[in-house]
This record gives sequence, C-alpha cells and structure tokens, in this order.
Amino acid sequence: MSSHQAGRREWLGLAVLVLPALLASLELTITHLALPAIGRDLGASSTELLWIVDGYAFLLAGTLVVMGALGDRIGRRRLLLGGAFAFSLLSVVAAYAPSAEVLIVVRALLGVAGATLMPSVLALTVALFTEPRQRTQAVGIVVAAVSAGTAIGPLIGGWLLDHFWWGSAFLLPIPLMLVLLIVGPLTLPEHRAPGVRRLDLASAALSIVAVLGLVFGLKQFAVAGLSFAAFAGVAVGLAAGAMFVHRQRRLDDPMLDLSLFANSAFSTATVTLMLGIFVLWGTNYAVAQYLQLVAGLDPLTAGLWTAPPALGVIVGSLGATRLARRVSPGRIIGAGLLLSTAGFALLTRITPDADLGLLVTAMIIISTGLGPMMALATALIVGNAPADRAGAASAVASTAPQLGGGLGIAILGSIIAAIYRARMNGGSDDTLAGAVETAATLPPTEAADLLAAARQAFTTGFTISAWTAAAATLLLAVAVLTVLSRTRST
Repeated sequence: MSSHQAGRREWLGLAVLVLPALLASLELTITHLALPAIGRDLGASSTELLWIVDGYAFLLAGTLVVMGALGDRIGRRRLLLGGAFAFSLLSVVAAYAPSAEVLIVVRALLGVAGATLMPSVLALTVALFTEPRQRTQAVGIVVAAVSAGTAIGPLIGGWLLDHFWWGSAFLLPIPLMLVLLIVGPLTLPEHRAPGVRRLDLASAALSIVAVLGLVFGLKQFAVAGLSFAAFAGVAVGLAAGAMFVHRQRRLDDPMLDLSLFANSAFSTATVTLMLGIFVLWGTNYAVAQYLQLVAGLDPLTAGLWTAPPALGVIVGSLGATRLARRVSPGRIIGAGLLLSTAGFALLTRITPDADLGLLVTAMIIISTGLGPMMALATALIVGNAPADRAGAASAVASTAPQLGGGLGIAILGSIIAAIYRARMNGGSDDTLAGAVETAATLPPTEAADLLAAARQAFTTGFTISAWTAAAATLLLAVAVLTVLSRTRST
C-alpha cells in the first residue's frame, strides 16, 4: 500500500467516521438505562427485557465477519451508508414499538444494521490514512470515540429518560446518522477490493452460526453456569467454526483469508485484543453488580461511577498513538498491560464496605493501561492486512473483542458465582441478586444478616476474580513484550 500524508479532506472524513464509532457504545449504554421504563410501559417480562438487549448484541457479533467481507465486495462506503440508513429507519420503529415482541425483533435487525458500521469505519480509516503513523493516530481516535460513548452514555441517557419517554433513547442515533448520510458521500471515498467475486453464502451462514453459537453459549454459561444451553451453544459454535475454517481453506476467494493469521503481528495483535477485552469486560461485569448490589446504587448512578474509567481508555489510547511515533507498539502495549496489572492488584483490596474511591481509582488505572492495547492492537490488525482484505481484517478487529468479552464475562463471572455459592451454601440466595430479593421478605435483623453474608461472599469472589485478571494480564504483558517488542507501526 503506497503511503501519503493525509490532508484536510482525510481528517474531515475521519470526523465523519467518528460518529458511527461513537454510536457503537452509546446505543447499548442508553438501552440499558431505558429497560425499567420499557418494562413498565410495554409490560415486558424480565426474559423479554433480556432479549431486547441480547438480540441486538447477538446479531451484531454474529454478522460482523459477514459485513466486513461484504464491504470488501460491494464497497465500504456503500455498506456504511446503507447500514446507517437502515439503522436510522429501524431506530424510529424501535422508538414507537407497540409491544415487547416487536421491539425484540427490531432490536435484532438493528444488530445486523449495526454490524455494518465498525468494520466499514475501520476499513475506511485505513483507506484514508495510508501513512503508518497517521493511520495509528486515526485508529486511536476511533477507539477513543467508542470509549467516549461509554462515558457520556449514562449522562445523555439519564437526561433523555428524565425529560422524555423511553423511545427517545432509540431516536438519539438519528441525528448522528443523518450527518453521516449527508456529509459522508462528500468526504469519504469509495473503496472496494479489486477483482473480488460474489460473497460465498455458505461461508456467511457458517460464520454467523459459529459466532452466534459461541456468544450465546458463553452468555448462558455466565447466567446459568454449566447448563445444557451453554454447552449446546458452544458446541454448535465450535462445530460451525471448524466447518467455516475448512471451507475457507478450500475456496480460491475465501470470505476470510486465513493466511492473514500467518502474519505474527496480525495474529498476536488479534489474540492480545481478545484477551485484553476478556479481562476488561469480565471485570466491568463484576463492577456493575458490585455497585448496584453491594454499594446499593441505582443503575443510573452506577453508570455515572463507570464514566471516569471510560475516560481512562480515551487518555490511554490517544496517548499511546502519539507515543507510537517513537516507541514500538508492542512495548507500549506491554507497558500498558503492566499498568493494568497494578490496577487489578489494587482492585483486590475492595471490601463490602463500598469504598467507591478505591474502586474507581483501580478501574481508572486498569482502563488507562488497556487503552494502548485497544488502539494499537487494532491498528496492527488492520495495518498488517492487504488493501483488498481491509474489510475482513476490520471485521476480525471488531469480532475479537466480542468473543473475548463474552469469554471474560463467562469465566470471571463463573469464578465469582462459584465462590459465592460455596460461601453461602446454595439455597434460595444462590446469587447476590437473589439474596437481595429474599432479604426484602425477611424481618430487619434477619435481612441484615443475610445481606452482610451475601455481600461478603460476593466480594470474596470479586477479589479472587481480580487476582485472576491480574495474573492473566501479567502473562499477556510478558507475551506481548516478547513477540511484539520490535514490531513497528505498519
């Protein structure tokens, strides 16, 4: 790929691409806040509320690889603008959904539309910024935008839900998408892979089943433990994944070129991104429960306490891209992971007494250390792929966090759950949430004793999961420093 210095047009194009990147996390954050109001107004059950969230997340993760390959074939700008248009229309339908069933279906379709965004954003970023250092900086800005959505989501969502009905949460993407649809054709050049043939539908189906099966199975594992649904989901996902890999090796024009993984920088960055998000999402899952069930905060207030760590990712990712002009990405990622290890070690000091200052400080250290990994690993993935496979490589960079995050929630969540059950000896209070519900039916003294024991049991599991995350992050740091220490931005 020939390189040239980006000018005003390219940076304006990046400003446009930041909008769907911001939306990627903003949408999910605000939807979580709207769930209580949706439950009241639509009479949605707890299972239906779960599927309103999971339907979007599952279809988003399941179709990322397909959309990345589709962008290589039909053009990344066309896919991005088409997905933005579909996302806008579906958002209007979601805002005025007359029932929970309709909202579940529309949210699933929104997941498919949402899957067109991030692979296209990353692929177009690579196309706009061909000079390695500028490309790394641009990818860092995109990653920072995703984190910014997490930080401002509770603020914007809380204000909207305080002043308007729950449907306003789904209308928020429309102004962002309208700007993209109007300005995008003027600032974003069309890019597609030369000579690429039709999309292989069998490969597309297998990739969807593989990712959906794995994400669903891991989700069930986190929620219900060693259940049949969890094993079945993972088994189906692994089987479909094996068939997908076998088919890609036989095709002259595979949907996902497996030779990409022969590049050590590409494969190591992919694994690093997956495992880095593994510890981040798994810990965030535990922190969310701690804030609400141990500290007793409402969802909005708990969300506000998670905003500073999200800002840490922004600082870490943007700072790392500037430092990468002089230092190899591998060394920066490794140093950041060592910083995160220290943050996880600090997190092990948490107690049931809800020392929120300690908790937030530890999470800021963790997220600041993981910011370089998120930005630079993503840049290495998309930068080490040939131009005609930029969409597929971007899909890998988007799918790896989904799988790593699901695995992190399942494993770290299971550690907490197992220790909690061992300390509480099972029973009706098999989870901390269950203990809180049970306590509401007991006399004050018995309720206080139950809650104290349950919160102590959960916190014990929480600290052990933090030690597990610290050990995993330390090992990952050593591996990255060993393999990527001499890799330059490409």
